[in-house]
Amino acid sequence: MQAKTPSDSITILTDMVLPGETNPLNNLFGGELLARMDRAASIAARRHSRRICVTASVNNVAFNKSIPLGSVVTIEAKVSRTFRTSLEIFIDVWIEDRESGEKIKANEAIYTFVAVDETGRPVEVPVIIPETELEKSRYDAALRRKQLSLVLAGKLAPSEATELKALFI
Repeated sequence: MQAKTPSDSITILTDMVLPGETNPLNNLFGGELLARMDRAASIAARRHSRRICVTASVNNVAFNKSIPLGSVVTIEAKVSRTFRTSLEIFIDVWIEDRESGEKIKANEAIYTFVAVDETGRPVEVPVIIPETELEKSRYDAALRRKQLSLVLAGKLAPSEATELKALFI
């Protein structure tokens, strides 16, 4: 299996916030944004693995800035790290200033997908080689996030979480 880079999986979805997608404050529903991010992340995971990919978890979502009615929203998703059968996808959400056109980061999220075969069984995915400093930083942090998740789930002893321990030593 040939290694890939995060740029091989980049997925960019641009859309407008319409009235039926907003809450009483005329901002995009959080659930609507989650669905859009899930679609972008799913495409990025499939581009990397060339397999069916299913959402395993939504590891982090930061709703930092509300997204008003009429906004142009751009969701950028790409693989930040792969493990044996799973892929971590980092998602950045941008909105355009209506007058200047300047892009402002509104939100971000991290999703985990698992690649599966036609019967739903997990299959191996290609490794990823980060290129930029941001990609390298996200790649390194992904292992710490995975270890923390496994410790919290009781699937990894805290003493075995070497990357997490390194933060405190």
